[in-house]
Amino acid sequence: QLQLVESGGGLVQAGGSLRLSCAASGRSFTHYYMGWFRQAPGKEREFVADTSGGGGTINYLDSVKGRFTISRDNAKNTVYLQMNSLKPEDTAVYYCAARAILRSAYEYWGQGTQVTVSS
Repeated sequence: QLQLVESGGGLVQAGGSLRLSCAASGRSFTHYYMGWFRQAPGKEREFVADTSGGGGTINYLDSVKGRFTISRDNAKNTVYLQMNSLKPEDTAVYYCAARAILRSAYEYWGQGTQVTVSS
């Protein structure tokens, strides 16, 4: 099992940057896909980005391609989401999540961190 703790959210002006971090405690971090999701007020949670255990496979939501970068440091059991050129529509609670490589659904979730982008 994994426990996930996010940090790095906050308030930023449009065009600014933030870096989210997600520290995982547990065993075999490299056996998990790590992902970021977000949920805006009144909307369903949506996928933002994910990365395979070794970092060789990365996927992004179309609307964040070129602006967000997901990365992981397996030595530190940590995954990051660098967010640049932020827009007001990026405002949401961002969640870190993990799934075992052979599973299709994300099964471990962090508590979430608020990102607010002002116009």
